[in-house]
Amino acid sequence: MVNPASDSIATPTFADLGLSAVTLRALADEGYATPTPIQAKAIPHVLAGRDLFGCAQTGTGKTAAFTLPIIERLRAAPGRAAARRCRVLVLAPTRELAAQIHESVRAYGRHAGTTAAVIYGGVSQRPQADALARGVDVLVATPGRLLDLVGQRLVDLRSVECLVLDEADRMLDMGFIHDVRRIVGMLPRDRQTLFFSATLPAEVRELADSMLRDPLEVKTAPQATSAETVTQSVYHVAKQEKKQRLVQLLREEPMSRVIVFTRTKHGADKLHRDLDKAGISAAAIHGNKSQNQRERALAAFKSPRPPVLIATDIAARGIDVDAVSHVVNYELPHEPETYVHRIGRTGRAGQSGTAVSFCDHEERPRLAAIERLIRMRIPAENAPEGIAASTEPQSDRGHDRRPRGGRSGGSGRQQRRGGSGRREGSSRSSERRGTPSAAATPAAAPTTPARPRRSKHRRAL
Repeated sequence: MVNPASDSIATPTFADLGLSAVTLRALADEGYATPTPIQAKAIPHVLAGRDLFGCAQTGTGKTAAFTLPIIERLRAAPGRAAARRCRVLVLAPTRELAAQIHESVRAYGRHAGTTAAVIYGGVSQRPQADALARGVDVLVATPGRLLDLVGQRLVDLRSVECLVLDEADRMLDMGFIHDVRRIVGMLPRDRQTLFFSATLPAEVRELADSMLRDPLEVKTAPQATSAETVTQSVYHVAKQEKKQRLVQLLREEPMSRVIVFTRTKHGADKLHRDLDKAGISAAAIHGNKSQNQRERALAAFKSPRPPVLIATDIAARGIDVDAVSHVVNYELPHEPETYVHRIGRTGRAGQSGTAVSFCDHEERPRLAAIERLIRMRIPAENAPEGIAASTEPQSDRGHDRRPRGGRSGGSGRQQRRGGSGRREGSSRSSERRGTPSAAATPAAAPTTPARPRRSKHRRAL
C-alpha cells in the first residue's frame, strides 16, 4: 500500500466533495447532510478513478463511501450495459449486506437513473436472472450465487469497469477467498478496484495487494478498535445460568432494540424458544432460515415494537437497523475480531450504545484475547470470587467506567444508520460451532483451558 491519506482533512460537506446536484438531492431525501470521515476521505479519490483500500470500523458509512462516487462516475460516462452484463460489480459476503448495498444504490441513484440488481442464494434464481437479462449499471452479489449464474451463462462479467469488494475480512473468514479469486480472474484487467475492510489481518493485505494498482489507502480508526460510542461491560456467568441472567437483564434494563448474539444456529433457535417460554418476544436470524423468514424477522425488528433479535455471526455485519440500543454477547466468539463486528451493530454513525457480554469459565481465554485486541479492559459487573485480577494491560478507557446505556428512543441515541455463507443450495459450508463448556465453579481458582483452534471452513450465506 502507498500514499496513505492524511487524517487532518477538515470536515467538509457533501457538496465540497464534488458530488453533483442530482446526488445531493438524493442525499437530502435520505436526510444526510454531513459526510462521515471515511466518506470525506474516500469519495474524492474514487471520483478521480483511483484504486482504493479503505479501512474503517463497521457502522461508519463505508457503503456510501463507494456508492456515491460510483453513481457520479456512471453519470459522467453514460452508457448502457449489454444483456446479462454490468458496469459495476459489488461483492458482499452475506445476503443481508448485499440487500443493504442494493437498497443504498437505488436510494442514492434514484434521480440519476442508475439501474441495479442484487443476486444471492436462498431464493429462486429466476427473478434475479430476469433482472439481469437487459443489463444493469450496478450488480451487487454474493460470491456463491454469482458463480452459479456465471456457470449457467446468465451473467457475463467481461464489461465490468469497477469492482468493489466490501467487508473483505468477513469474506475471508467465511471461506470465500477462492471464489473471489475466480471472479476477479474473469474481470477486465483495465478496471477500477475498491477494497473495503473493517480489520486488517495479513490475509486481507495479501489479497488487496494482488488486486489493487497503486492504491490510495484511507483509514479512519486504529485497526480492530471497538467503537468509542459503545459502553462495554461483562458479566461472569456460569453456562447454565446464562439464560436466567439474560431474562433478568431484558426485564430490568431499559432497552429499546436489542440484538443477542450466539455462536451457533442451534443455540440461536434454542434461546429463541427459551425466551418465548419466559414471555419475552423474540425472533431468530441465521443461515438455516429461509430468505423470507430472515426478511420477516428483520422487518419485525425494525418495527416500533421490536422483538429481541437473536443472531449468529453470519448476520453480524448484515444488520443495518437504526437505534439498536443494546448488543448482548450471549456467547463470546472464537475470533476476537468478531466481537468488534458484533458490538458495531450499536453505537452507529457517532451515536451511543451499550454492549453486554456473558463470559463463562471456558470463555475466559476468549475474553482475554478480545481485551488484547481492543487494547482495553472490559469493565466486569460481577467478577467471580476467587479469580485474580487480570494481568492484561489496561487503557484509560478501561478505568473510566461509563454508566451503562439505557433506552435510546427518548435520549436521542442512534438516529441514523451508518450504513449467509454456505453457498445457497449446497452443503459446502457450515457455521462454526461453539465448544461445549462446563459450568464455572466460582469458589475455586480456575485453570485456563487451551484456546480452541481456529478452523477455516465456510459458513451459511
